[in-house]
Amino acid sequence: MSVVVATNRASVFIDEALASVAAQTYSRHEVVVVDDGAPDPDAVAAVAERHGARVIHRPAGGVAAARDAGVAEATGTLVAFLDDDDRWHRDRLAAGVAAFIEAPDAIVSYCRIQTVDEAGESVLAAGDQDDRCSRADIVARRTGIFAGNIIVRRDAFEAVGGFDASLRQAEDLDLILRLSAQGRFVFAPDGLVDYRSHGSNTTGRHRELAASIDRILRRHREQSAPLGAELEQAFRESLRRNDRFAWWSALRAAKTAVRERAPAVAASEIWWALRFAPAGLFDGLARRARGIRD
Repeated sequence: MSVVVATNRASVFIDEALASVAAQTYSRHEVVVVDDGAPDPDAVAAVAERHGARVIHRPAGGVAAARDAGVAEATGTLVAFLDDDDRWHRDRLAAGVAAFIEAPDAIVSYCRIQTVDEAGESVLAAGDQDDRCSRADIVARRTGIFAGNIIVRRDAFEAVGGFDASLRQAEDLDLILRLSAQGRFVFAPDGLVDYRSHGSNTTGRHRELAASIDRILRRHREQSAPLGAELEQAFRESLRRNDRFAWWSALRAAKTAVRERAPAVAASEIWWALRFAPAGLFDGLARRARGIRD
């Protein structure tokens, strides 16, 4: 088992992230930290070496390229990815490995995720991860599968070409869609990842993220043609889900702007959402009226 941690900084959370790997009940693993052009490489090396991790230094190329570089240096037949600001519960790896033992034909196992704040306190309980993992389920994003909560067989990762280094957002969605066309996914419900929400992580760039998701979904739909009815419906569902995300994130940003007395910024968020996803607001309101949540 290889654990790849890509970082472009000496994050204030990376020590906790690596400590959570060291504390795993499944101990047969190596850790590869990829320094993706961090301004203080010595600081990255120091914290990595403190936890027995190998360090690779490379020029900045983005998280996708950094993860690919980490896998290239790894020796395990299974690979897990950990962001430098997240952390794992103690049975995360053990649960994932057990899932592969129970389903030896699977190429990916995935576990639950909960959101924590900067202090590590839970702000959103373990989310929508469940055992819906057919290809159509994955395309429609009916369950939350991301780079941070998967373990992937290395040969499958390499067979699909790894991460697309040209992508700066949603690179994990692109990988997962390619993997879903290659083999079986399996749910590991006893594993848990803490995703840390804070002011410095990339999820704040919602416009870029929504646009990237839209492009990736449309490209995969085109590349998968001809589609059966089930898969076509799944792509449509996933695109509508992204439109609702665009509105949700724009409204949240607009509310923040209003509180900060920046009405022009608030208006620009609403205008962007109207142009990007004109039907997304009404779709979201209709689902809420029917008691349906994403």
